[in-house]
Amino acid sequence: MPTHLTFEQHLAGFHTAMTELARHAGRGGLDVDVPSCPEWTVRRLIGHQGADHRWAAASLRGQDLAWEPLEKAGRSSPDPVEWLRDGAIELVRTLVASPADVSAPTFLHDAPPPRRFWARRQCHETTVHAVDVLAARLGRLPRADETWIDADVALDGVDELLLGFVPRSRSRLRSTTPLTLAVTITDAAHGYTVRVSDEPPVVVRHDGPVEGDRSVEGTAVQVYLALWHRSDELDSDLWPLWRDSAVL
Repeated sequence: MPTHLTFEQHLAGFHTAMTELARHAGRGGLDVDVPSCPEWTVRRLIGHQGADHRWAAASLRGQDLAWEPLEKAGRSSPDPVEWLRDGAIELVRTLVASPADVSAPTFLHDAPPPRRFWARRQCHETTVHAVDVLAARLGRLPRADETWIDADVALDGVDELLLGFVPRSRSRLRSTTPLTLAVTITDAAHGYTVRVSDEPPVVVRHDGPVEGDRSVEGTAVQVYLALWHRSDELDSDLWPLWRDSAVL
């Protein structure tokens, strides 16, 4: 699961996402519904995200924290956004202080070492949830050009999703009739093929455009948002299979 971004770039992406999440939460309100996360409000999303930050930091320190009390603390905090910031600061301090060879759990296919894994994972986890808060403020899914997301960060996120999440044995992306999904990134000169059958998907990254039985193409940011179900900007015949299979 390659990455072309450095550890420092993932931390910078994380910082940007946190800034945007807090900004949109402050302007949109905490009790607004999140269109991309049915039955969630911004307050509940913040509880989830802050719990995730604290759980990741604890994992890097060799600790095992119970998830539910963390999430509940965030939802009930008198200032959930400040509570979220505290957890984000704790996570960054832990990542920076952790040795390169720290031992900690990871969960994606062909994952990088834990310190790099968690910097990358939290960069994208927080970016996607910041988009959720933007969607709550807008009252709809955003277009790519309405977000702040850098193309390099988006491309790294597509790599993580397609090469890390999708090939796992627990992925439910399956088809009784084998077929190939083609994903082309128009501003990066490469694409991906996802071979789907009744076995775990097989994903290959290619130089240049790709072809398949079903396909989607767009900029890195457009594809990143669409694959994470955070945009309806791209039309494609692969969405019914992708969305109905609960890929993650």
